[in-house]
Amino acid sequence: MPVALITGSSRGLGRELALELAGRGWSLVLDARGCEALSATEADLRGRLGRGAQLVAVAGDVTDGAHREALVAAAERMGGLDLLVNNASTLGATPLPPLERYPLEVLREALEVNLIAPLAMAQAALPLLRRSPDPRIVNISSDASVEAYEGWGGYGASKAALDQLGKVLHVEEPAIRVWSIDPGDMQTQMHQDAFPGEDISDRPLPAFSARLIAGFLESDSRSGRYRVDDLALAR
Repeated sequence: MPVALITGSSRGLGRELALELAGRGWSLVLDARGCEALSATEADLRGRLGRGAQLVAVAGDVTDGAHREALVAAAERMGGLDLLVNNASTLGATPLPPLERYPLEVLREALEVNLIAPLAMAQAALPLLRRSPDPRIVNISSDASVEAYEGWGGYGASKAALDQLGKVLHVEEPAIRVWSIDPGDMQTQMHQDAFPGEDISDRPLPAFSARLIAGFLESDSRSGRYRVDDLALAR
């Protein structure tokens, strides 16, 4: 039975992806900073797990080394790790400021969460992933990593750097498929925070992206950068 570790899985895309994988028979290790929201997600997932599948939810911050070790240890107790999903992320400064006024301390914090923590998570998970018959890493990216949008310089730079780390990691670990996936616009709290006061109800629900991503994760697709919009067209 495959095992996935998903960071930032108490809400939005992370939560929906956990629900999708649970329905497909995966065992799951979940992470989020908010204990209440994570407990609610855990309760929802219990009824969706396949026979014999396991679930562990560990509240904490992915920037904390001891927490990352606890997540990997939970996967090891399940028998190993087949998939790491680096989904936990922060928008950075809000309202989104131009680069001339971007607070540098906030940018450092965003890079810590969006870039350094995913690399540290991958470093911690590599010993288990190398033992998997089909090891995979997914870094949740953004169109802001490849497009220049006013106000998105800090967040976009962190995601562009994460994309590059993923490309290099696959070169260094050719047995592991490493994907950057851009889920597109979604009705999530992060997206609402980026556009305060705006109506974002026309954006797709995160469940739409999660269904497509879950199917993609079980495909034989090679390493690279993918957009959910393209996955939808390929169906």
